[in-house]
Amino acid sequence: MNSPNYPKNSCELIPHTQLNNYCDCIAIDKDNLRATLFQQQGDDRLYQMLIEERPHLFADVAVFVNEVIIQQQRHLIAVIESVIALPAYQHTVLAYAPPSAAFIPKARGVFLGYDFHLTPNGSQLIEINTNAGGALLNALLINSQKTIHPEWTVHTLAEPESAFIAMFQAEWQLERGSQQLRTIAIVDEQPDTQFLLPEFMLFQQLFERHGIRAVICDPSELIYRDNGIWHGDAHIDLIYNRLTDFGLEAPAHQALCAAYLANAVVVTPHPRAHALYADKRNLALLSNKTLLQALGVDNDTMTTLINGIAPTVHVDAEDADALWLRRKKLFFKPSKGYGSKAVYRGDKLTKRVFEEILQGDYVAQTLVPPSERHLSLDNQKVALKLDLRLYTYGEQILLASSRLYQGQTTNFRTVGGGFARVVIIADEDHDE
Repeated sequence: MNSPNYPKNSCELIPHTQLNNYCDCIAIDKDNLRATLFQQQGDDRLYQMLIEERPHLFADVAVFVNEVIIQQQRHLIAVIESVIALPAYQHTVLAYAPPSAAFIPKARGVFLGYDFHLTPNGSQLIEINTNAGGALLNALLINSQKTIHPEWTVHTLAEPESAFIAMFQAEWQLERGSQQLRTIAIVDEQPDTQFLLPEFMLFQQLFERHGIRAVICDPSELIYRDNGIWHGDAHIDLIYNRLTDFGLEAPAHQALCAAYLANAVVVTPHPRAHALYADKRNLALLSNKTLLQALGVDNDTMTTLINGIAPTVHVDAEDADALWLRRKKLFFKPSKGYGSKAVYRGDKLTKRVFEEILQGDYVAQTLVPPSERHLSLDNQKVALKLDLRLYTYGEQILLASSRLYQGQTTNFRTVGGGFARVVIIADEDHDE
């Protein structure tokens, strides 16, 4: 079949259902980005880190999503929140959570990330993350974007940076009331080596522009004394937790964990948030009709969950034969995994790796092939896979973003790929 012969730079003529195939709108204005970052910090170092040292961090094109899809996802998120609030659900998932998750903080947890694959019949939730990275990078992407036809764009949030600050202030106020938030530590292991270090730096600048002293540090730099957490001579009010030790179980994190459990410091996101939302075993509960019925979930809620979540089961060695036979239709993920580490497509599995999975703590999720975004590279059309991420605080959607990639899982090594601006198309626009 021949591709439609749309005039160059005439994306307004393309039906919205085909924009991801034919629109080559540029999603980032690098000159504008350089100027913005230079104005904020007075040099080009951050620009160099983002664009030159991480050349595949930002995608070359935007991704187009129908507004109806976002509305369906918003409804699914609200339904998930309603189930997570059930005492029976919490009792079930906390039974396999680390001890630190038993502590009930007042803070909710910043930057939940709901990851979806888009299908011809809507979307399927494949993952929930509690320390979802990239939100501030995507806000920067929005602010540094070349003009895309304005009638297409429905902003999920007009000023994401303001919403981010309000979210951290809300977390602080839930825990400390009217006290002033003075200091934040952005904490990750060896932050100078982290791929998303530029985002840590952007958060540091954002906090300081709003009168909050901020440091970026390894947890080993924090000291628990005098009923508080200290970084040098600075008393830390709040930890913005980017650690992937979600239960704060590692020996190196025991001081931080003790301070958190003693309510000596506000930690967000925290172990309980991960236990309630992001343990992959939770999706095996949320997508199972029998288990949901046992929790007392009503029929409408069950229908929404089962239709909206990729079917997931906990891997049990007793089911090895059945799982092996079905492996080509499954995706295997560690229960406490993150960042696509140690995940396997079933059709790529060897017997040796499958045996390791059986001995580990894994879930098997029905494979939901990602949709594609086509773009022109070196005068050739290239197809990249895409997923859609909604950053949320409670039921509020803070930002929609996409990641474009080639390969088994999302990565930032694909030419033309990376974080992509999401343009939401109203349902009535560009009808065929």
